[in-house]
Amino acid sequence: MAKKGNAGSSKAASVHAVEERAAKVADALSLELVEVVLQKESRGKCLCIFIDKEGGLSLDDCERYHKQLQPLIEDVDYDFLEVSSPGLDRPVKTLRDFEKNRDALVEVKLFAPQMGSKLHQGLLKMMDDDTVTIEADGESLTFERKAVAIIKPVILLDDEDFAEDAALDDSTFTDVEFE
Repeated sequence: MAKKGNAGSSKAASVHAVEERAAKVADALSLELVEVVLQKESRGKCLCIFIDKEGGLSLDDCERYHKQLQPLIEDVDYDFLEVSSPGLDRPVKTLRDFEKNRDALVEVKLFAPQMGSKLHQGLLKMMDDDTVTIEADGESLTFERKAVAIIKPVILLDDEDFAEDAALDDSTFTDVEFE
């Protein structure tokens, strides 16, 4: 949603100030604040807020959160506010992310090749401020965090994940005509 006014405001709250307010709203709604990012896009400055909750997030959760947060951040210089789930494939960045993904299958992408490759896949076993350890083919592989470009969960889908959609055919959709 686009923000109104404040274009000439000389005072703008920091991302840290937004995080504090966003966390309070999340707590009040029994949600988890995952991340606050202010990024420049072609359409303007986008304030992106990622929230989550146990069992998954609904569109209603995002809308309720958005409506409660927006009046609290009127002093922030942004053009658009987006509230969404971080998604299943959110990169593992923090120790909290690690706890959610412990023993899950992940891809570790490195800045430079190690052990013959820049990409390693395995079960996420350990992570601290300095290292990340995965188990691949029964072997522990430890990488320096500064050598890691990104750690992402691997999402595996099988035919059963698509079984409900398998019943769809062309008759399910109506024809749309354009002039």
